[in-house]
Amino acid sequence: MKQLALTLIPPPQPSLDNFFPGRNAELLTALRALAAGAYAERCIYLWGAPGCGRSHLLRAMAAALVAHGLPVAYVDSNGAWPELDEPPRALLVDDVDRLDARSQGKFFGLFNQLREQHGIVLSAGSVPPARLTLRPDVVTRLGWGLTYQVFALSDEEKALALKSHAAARAFDLPDDIADYLLRHVQRDLPNLIGVLDALDRYSLEAHRAITLPLVRDLLQSDAASGMKGGGS
Repeated sequence: MKQLALTLIPPPQPSLDNFFPGRNAELLTALRALAAGAYAERCIYLWGAPGCGRSHLLRAMAAALVAHGLPVAYVDSNGAWPELDEPPRALLVDDVDRLDARSQGKFFGLFNQLREQHGIVLSAGSVPPARLTLRPDVVTRLGWGLTYQVFALSDEEKALALKSHAAARAFDLPDDIADYLLRHVQRDLPNLIGVLDALDRYSLEAHRAITLPLVRDLLQSDAASGMKGGGS
């Protein structure tokens, strides 16, 4: 039962709705407006340290734009360019600071094309545009639009996010359990949410209340071994 509870509940797919804003409320509002076609600025660059949520936001925006009927070119952190059946109306590039020379050339050309067509360019990196070690003309274009720093959640904000997610699943998450998860589970929010979902299901399977002994029991199972450890 323990293994079943953990292996069948991956972290939820990134969406704007399941991004806990913390200090990023202004950014989240801007992205919602952009996805709905109600935002004047069409070029946005996000930056922040690993684990801050910028990749979550990029994947969430890709899904939101596709849902609104826009052809999207999404370039992930591996720099792989997708094969598209039609010209994109939106370009989303994660870890833009890792683009090689060939990918920088493709990005430059598509950026110019989309800007002329009033398309969308959303990109993300680990540092502000001025500190990117890319082609100068690419850096210049990344600085043309809006730049937002994505702030990582504090432990207090992560605990609030876990409590909010638990409430959405119709159970209460005590403070001591939220604190225990933050100290004993990989600490990025998607992983924490995945463990919380597994905990909810396991409590139902075992017909036991969600308590610290139940949490310890779950995390000590073989299936939980990959979720342990530190993280940011």
